[in-house]
Amino acid sequence: MDKTADVIIVGGGIVGCAAAYYLAKRGISRVTVLEAAKSIGNGGSSRNGGGVRQSGRDTRELPYAMYGIRHLWPALSEELGVDVGYVQKGNLRLGKTPAHLNKLKTLTENARSAGLDVRMVDAKEVQAICPYLSEDVIGASWCPTDGHADPLVTTLGFYKRSLELGVRFYTDAPVKTLRKIKGKIREVILKDGTVFEGGTVILAAGYESRFLARTVGVDVPMSRLIDECLVTEAQPPMFDIMLGTAGADFYGHQTVHGSFVFGSDCGYEEVTDMEDPSQLATNSMTLSASCRAIMGYVPALRDAKIVRSWCGWLDNAFDGVPFISRVDEVPGLILACGFTGHGFGTAPAVGLILSQLVAGEEPVVDISALRYDRFTPIR
Repeated sequence: MDKTADVIIVGGGIVGCAAAYYLAKRGISRVTVLEAAKSIGNGGSSRNGGGVRQSGRDTRELPYAMYGIRHLWPALSEELGVDVGYVQKGNLRLGKTPAHLNKLKTLTENARSAGLDVRMVDAKEVQAICPYLSEDVIGASWCPTDGHADPLVTTLGFYKRSLELGVRFYTDAPVKTLRKIKGKIREVILKDGTVFEGGTVILAAGYESRFLARTVGVDVPMSRLIDECLVTEAQPPMFDIMLGTAGADFYGHQTVHGSFVFGSDCGYEEVTDMEDPSQLATNSMTLSASCRAIMGYVPALRDAKIVRSWCGWLDNAFDGVPFISRVDEVPGLILACGFTGHGFGTAPAVGLILSQLVAGEEPVVDISALRYDRFTPIR
């Protein structure tokens, strides 16, 4: 086991794998990725509905979300050598009430001011775009450049290409603490006492990143929340767009195989009791509530059978947008966490940006609003 590297990435999800790939691509091949689970992509990276979207985002996320869709996603299958299932046929974010429409209008106006092609559509146009939706939908936002992809294949695609470029991956390698030497980050220590040494450390370990950052005196306000997913049996071809809702109770799409994949957040997740977080088991109360929400928007799926359900943990940032930033107090430490369930679709852009931060370059887009210390009263 080679325990020295130029860059150590803590977390083998899609952000960690994408960062490893772009680092290796630019010639930084002494990269080590440490993953606590027994497999790569075991967390939220493979447990989501696959949205690759710009609409519905906080304006601070839009620059890198838009960059990724314009410059990275279209050729990603060819670059990674696997079909990531990327489909760019648009995204309807649906509303059933005036309050829903007000929320969507605000998001749409903010996104348009940032240069995104997104607009509000009425109930008639919603039905024209997707006639399978409930007539209770009174309006939606429509972004024609949004889409979806396969989360697991994309994550493993970055992993495979990184391996081919010389990146070393260690699974079943939970990190216990970080350590500074002479004021700079230097060591990553596993729970079994194994010490890895590197000049740069990227924390991309989801919610666990908070505890690890604390070991070197840095705190980023995040909480942990269950995110559930389900897959239906194959259905006749219905639509190839992405769906979301103003209430954020579910999102998803139909795959090329006919199954529907939905991610959901019914609102009860915070009160569920999961004694062993590593089980990643769905809950009958939350899953049934999500199914009711889906049927309320897509009545045609009322009789569709669920063939599989699963869940993962979201690293919810206090203000809903991630921390992507160098850490001034700990030279060599870079944070990439707090993605709040929005991380899959932006991962290629984030991976590229992280490689630029490691190289000491200015990121391809401005990420100053995503600094780790943005909650400090005086900076």
